[in-house]
Amino acid sequence: MASDFELIEMKQKQIRKVNSTYLSDFEKWLKNKGLTEKTIKKHVSNVDFYINEYLCYNDAYDVKEGCYLISSFLGDWFPRKAMWSSCAAIKATTAGLKKFYMVMLENNIIDQGDYDSFCETVKEEMPDWLDNMKRYDDMADDYFI
Repeated sequence: MASDFELIEMKQKQIRKVNSTYLSDFEKWLKNKGLTEKTIKKHVSNVDFYINEYLCYNDAYDVKEGCYLISSFLGDWFPRKAMWSSCAAIKATTAGLKKFYMVMLENNIIDQGDYDSFCETVKEEMPDWLDNMKRYDDMADDYFI
């Protein structure tokens, strides 16, 4: 019988396999929108980090569940775990995720309520995420003095 850890690992593997299809669909959608290769690469990379690293960090959440976990990601985990985190990175990540979740809505992976909840969380909590990021930056500056 598989342990809880093994079950989570199996679920993560399944989720990552499905996510590769979602990322491919997302990349095609971005190309069809006429974005530059550089912008496409950045959006895909940011989304990949969210859905394959964060959502599968300690557990195994799919993209639908990810609609409801964005606050813990950008408000706490991202500033602590991503060395490249910054206010600009939070904004860029959010922009890519909003586009990604639009594709998920268009492909019926999530429903309108999931998308609306995601967008509302971003709108309401972005100022807090940016303030939190600034505090992390300030703490880092104090640490290295």
